[in-house]
Amino acid sequence: MQKMIETLISYRTITPQECGIYKYIASILGKDFEIIEKNEGGVKNIFFYKDCNPSFKGHKPHFCFAGHIDVVPSGEGWDSNPFQAVCKDGYIYGRGAQDMKGGICAFLGAIQEFKMPQNMILSVLLTSDEEGDGTYGTRIMLEHLKTLNFLPDFAIVAEPTSQEQLGDVIKIGRRGSINGVLKINGIQGHVAYPHKCVNPVELLGEKLGKIAGVMLDCGDENFAPSQIVITDIRGGMEVCNVTPKDLKIMFNVRNSTQTTLESLETYLKDLLRDLPYTLELKQSAEPFITQKESSLVKMLSQSIQDVLGFTPELSTSGGVSDARHFASYGVEVVELGVKNDLIHAINERVSLEELQKLKEVFLYFLTCSFLEVSYEKC
Repeated sequence: MQKMIETLISYRTITPQECGIYKYIASILGKDFEIIEKNEGGVKNIFFYKDCNPSFKGHKPHFCFAGHIDVVPSGEGWDSNPFQAVCKDGYIYGRGAQDMKGGICAFLGAIQEFKMPQNMILSVLLTSDEEGDGTYGTRIMLEHLKTLNFLPDFAIVAEPTSQEQLGDVIKIGRRGSINGVLKINGIQGHVAYPHKCVNPVELLGEKLGKIAGVMLDCGDENFAPSQIVITDIRGGMEVCNVTPKDLKIMFNVRNSTQTTLESLETYLKDLLRDLPYTLELKQSAEPFITQKESSLVKMLSQSIQDVLGFTPELSTSGGVSDARHFASYGVEVVELGVKNDLIHAINERVSLEELQKLKEVFLYFLTCSFLEVSYEKC
């Protein structure tokens, strides 16, 4: 595992660069895995798959591991070269160690050891554009697989989901993300003659309290309430004697499945109906949930229980991930990976012990799930 993670980190795959890392991963998976590539917009996407019984035309369970090989820029202040992995006190330091080359390393190690049965298809989907806009990444590959009638049934995205210890959190869903820009229009003028001005700050007045921090729903057992979070307010010329021409407010809503772009738009239009304004809303990610009772969630939770000795928390917290694309195509999907305490940070690192244990969880999951053996016999 150590050599593999060190090699993966050595590829300087800052979004959307691939830098030849797929060739290395292909060498790990071996010649038994076939390859489908779908590149667009400067993004390289690859899909490795193995079918031990291609002559059988009936339905076989198709399981997919997924992830992104791209990383954010390293930044300044590292104790070592961020793209030349260093091992110290049981940790591997390097950009992408946690997010998410560690997770990729673990599932590649599990696949290497897995004795694959005849009755399944096993695949790996990787993209070089998750940390960026994601426009030409996982979504593009899934769309292509749909045209080939080759979408997976189940998927695990190996994002770094763990909090205090490996395996303590499985992400069974994610909130969506809606970005908004609201502009209240006024008439600029001299403060000495306020009757000649239309001050957009005064127009908004008490209505601001019904926007800033407002809860749009009550949440449920899976999701926290959807909340309007203002990220920027600006207007005027930074002087004391001129009223502003307009007031611009930028905000974000991490929405549950109970709040939609349409319901948000309706709320704001009703609130602002007497004001001169413009409103722009954009849904950058849709919310999704994989039910706790699903076979995928149950099997992965049981694998963690049997390998690590505790039951994981099922969560929808955090930002968006590529798991949303799988969900949008009807693929049952969850996320599980290493700890995320240093993702995107200086001196990002991953524990070698974590990688080994995560590999064992993935291997146990594959073996117990797709050989249809009871957990007691595994």
